[in-house]
Amino acid sequence: MTAYPARADTFTLSAPVRLWEDGFATDPFAYYATLRAQGPVGWAELAPGVSAYIVTDRRAALDLLHDTESFSVDPRPWEKTVAEDSPVLGMMRWRPNALFADGGEHIRYRRTLLDAFDLVEPHDLRERVHRSVDLLVSRFGPDGEADLVTQFARPMMALIFNNLFGLPDSESGRLDAALGRMMEGGDRAAQGEAEYGKYVMELVGAKTAERGDDLTSRLLDHPLGLTPEEVTWQVFLMLGAGHEPSANLISNALSRILGNSAYYSTLTSGSRPVMDAVMEVLRYETPLANYGVHFARESTSFHGMWIQAAVPIVVSFGAMGHFAERDFAGAHHPHDASHMSWGAGPHSCPVKQPALLIATEAIERLTQWLPDLRPLVPREQLGWRPGPFHRSLTALPVAFTPRSPDQAGDRA
Repeated sequence: MTAYPARADTFTLSAPVRLWEDGFATDPFAYYATLRAQGPVGWAELAPGVSAYIVTDRRAALDLLHDTESFSVDPRPWEKTVAEDSPVLGMMRWRPNALFADGGEHIRYRRTLLDAFDLVEPHDLRERVHRSVDLLVSRFGPDGEADLVTQFARPMMALIFNNLFGLPDSESGRLDAALGRMMEGGDRAAQGEAEYGKYVMELVGAKTAERGDDLTSRLLDHPLGLTPEEVTWQVFLMLGAGHEPSANLISNALSRILGNSAYYSTLTSGSRPVMDAVMEVLRYETPLANYGVHFARESTSFHGMWIQAAVPIVVSFGAMGHFAERDFAGAHHPHDASHMSWGAGPHSCPVKQPALLIATEAIERLTQWLPDLRPLVPREQLGWRPGPFHRSLTALPVAFTPRSPDQAGDRA
């Protein structure tokens, strides 16, 4: 195991739980149980030789995310200890954006993101979602079968965010492919990071030359005066944080809906809102399973674990959701009151309402097009993409009555 020096009065670290193994994608809950057995804070590897503390307890997570005096989000001291070819660097290396900034710098970056998204009207975003869904369903609708991950959720989010940031639909495939490789954290992570970086730089370059009615142009013209480099890295953050988790949220919600015929019938009849399914995923099977990375400013004791400075502390939203579903199955939860998928503290998600609107509108529009969706694979047999950070299906194959785009229907 990786050995960091520990104080003499603390216990010896357990062997790290290897979140990079193939088995983690197949059954993460067994790994979470092992971590939980170590206490509120466990010990794991995100990649071979890259160790991290994993917070599996809600109280400990809230303490971490709110304590800006003891903990920082700046990974640069840690980066000095990591090989340049490490597959997790794409998700964890320092960049001058809101995710990796503390204090006043973070407030400045976050303000620009909030202001840019505040100008996206809900009705406009809803229309973008409908347009993207209609385009995709028109492609696979006549076939009577589709994969709702690769033919719907992922390309739809690429279309929406590509459009919001100011590039044509033809560029959306590049965005989807690059982010997928980077998130998985395997052999192709560096390739995905490079491809994604190239995509973002070309986008910012195009908007620098000619502004438009898009988020990139709003960042370039923001009165706080971001430099072109700072704009590039805010876009890098916003596109990645918007596309990947949202695509997984939609596909995870659809898999839960379609895996329960009684549940699906209540949604299609309108007696149960789609928001219920989306919130169920956010509570119990959150798409960004392990993230919220922090670092102790100085070595310290934290919830029974001696935390070394410059070692990642990762919040396991996935572990907390799993144990909540196991312990409180069937309990009533008010919307948005019982999960941590948006994070907490100063770095909580700044645009959760747009994300919820996209997910719910996408599922509602899809089921209006195709009201008799039927899963072709039982949910317990579905495959999951590798990687320590996300909970993401590889495929969600379904069948339905073929539908041509010019058929009359009940879409509004």
